[in-house]
Amino acid sequence: MIDAVEIDIEAGSGGRGAVSFRREKFVPRGGPDGGRGGRGGDVVVVANGQLNTLRRYRRQRRFRAESGANGGTNQRRGRSGASLLLELPVGTTVSGVAAAGETEQLVDLDADGQSLVVAWGGRGGHGNMYFRSATNQTPRVAQKGEPGQRRRLKLELQVIADVGVVGLPNAGKSSLLRYLSAARPRVADYPFTTLEPHLGVVSVGWDEFVMADLPGLIEGAAEGAGLGHDFLRHTARTRVLVHLIDGSLDDPRSAKTLVDRELAGYSEELAARPQIVVINKADLEDVDVLRDEIAERFADLDCPLLFCSAVSGEGTDAVVQACASALSAWREAQSPPERSAPVVRPRQDGRRFEVEETSAGVFAVRGSSVERFVAMMELDNDEALAETYRWLDRRGVASALQRAGCAPGDTVRIGRASIRWEWER
Repeated sequence: MIDAVEIDIEAGSGGRGAVSFRREKFVPRGGPDGGRGGRGGDVVVVANGQLNTLRRYRRQRRFRAESGANGGTNQRRGRSGASLLLELPVGTTVSGVAAAGETEQLVDLDADGQSLVVAWGGRGGHGNMYFRSATNQTPRVAQKGEPGQRRRLKLELQVIADVGVVGLPNAGKSSLLRYLSAARPRVADYPFTTLEPHLGVVSVGWDEFVMADLPGLIEGAAEGAGLGHDFLRHTARTRVLVHLIDGSLDDPRSAKTLVDRELAGYSEELAARPQIVVINKADLEDVDVLRDEIAERFADLDCPLLFCSAVSGEGTDAVVQACASALSAWREAQSPPERSAPVVRPRQDGRRFEVEETSAGVFAVRGSSVERFVAMMELDNDEALAETYRWLDRRGVASALQRAGCAPGDTVRIGRASIRWEWER
């Protein structure tokens, strides 16, 4: 089962603005009419209840949304790029991966249809119509599109089930799920037949719950031995655990102790989860004869020990009823979600900026709006550079630089761009 993978995503870039002038009969000197470029498409993750694996993302690791179209003549704006939808199974956690390898969880897709924009598309560049003014009525400059966001994502799938069946390899977990539900996991008489979780819906009266057959544990699983963390990750979302034990073992109690130790080594919360202990293979004569002796070894359990046969179905009704009762108790114990009043915060002014002298003759201008505008200008073009100076002057950046002591010939850094300052009012 493909349940953990890292991918690279990139939102679409914005389209380039157009340089165009109105050309019509009887209008010999039409003004600039270059339209703005279209916005780039976003990258969106969405939960799809029909999926159960991340296999698609093992084959393809790079995804890019569509870029916006360039602006056109007659003030026509470019078409926006289509957003890219990445469909993921319900139960997938999406985390951003930093350059140093640290991860930060962005969203936990625990409901069908839940979605989140994980990379925003770039803005389209302004056409030359935007730069017209009383002092420059024929601008021949336009902006390039803003690049879309890039990031690396880590996708981890955790199976969502009400009841998880745990135990040592070859305990009969898959056979039990096959008998209780319509699921058809692979069954064989050797360990590690199950290498990935299987889900089945179990009906009990008018109610039903989801049961997961989880791969078998071995000693050292909490440290990653065997299926290790790949198994234990899927137990994290289950509400009740059915601990299935092979009754034909020489010491069934030691099997429970081993599995409990591995659960506790991975998570104390997981070890404290309600457990229903079931001795399987009750149809075997050796197990049937030793029922009382086996029950004595589990006399210290908080709940009664159950016996069943995943082959003949003996005792499985009691297992289902015990699961339903435990789930009902869990739901009653859950406190209702607290409803807090929404916190309304004022929207930050994107026009704000700050100027700082970082070293002798070097000034840094910081501000999202200013940095975005300058990044979209082609500063190696003299006319574009002149328009940048004029725009900075209208926004008050030139005055702020002058008050900070910036003089012609000094270096001004705005985002990733560096300008040799030559503007004088």
